[in-house]
Amino acid sequence: MTLKDLITKNRKKQGYIQPKLQHPVSPLHREVDRLFDNFFNGFDRLPALPFREERLTEFTPKINVSENDREVEVTVEIPGMDQNDVEVNLRDDVLTIKGEKRQEKEEKEKEYYHIERSYGSFCRSLQIPCEVEQDQVKAAFKKGVLQIRLPKSEKAREHVRKIEVKGE
Repeated sequence: MTLKDLITKNRKKQGYIQPKLQHPVSPLHREVDRLFDNFFNGFDRLPALPFREERLTEFTPKINVSENDREVEVTVEIPGMDQNDVEVNLRDDVLTIKGEKRQEKEEKEKEYYHIERSYGSFCRSLQIPCEVEQDQVKAAFKKGVLQIRLPKSEKAREHVRKIEVKGE
């Protein structure tokens, strides 16, 4: 009988159990849980209750950029804000949009007084893909949507070259 046989037999007699191995799907399960937690952050808000703590979320407006042969159009969704809360700058070929959102909510009831203040600021910078007529840039704000129109310069409109696509 060898030493190895004695050790193996001893372990079996004493009820030796191999350490529990982690299931191969466990890391994936944890990652999916984390993704859902992040995705639904802020959607779980209940109607205002006194002294209830709400989670803070980042304020990042959604931006759409489109381009045609005459202009570049930037649309920014900033609900709950007005035109005085937003600043738009164009330096060289970089468009910068800044804003600050402030909300204050106050409730006075017979048995409690509740006040909430929330602030959120943002700053988004976009590189414009072509030369624009800076003195003709226009911005309009309507119902929480900021629309910026950047007309292309004559030089930018001339430099468009159509490339023929050939099939096999």
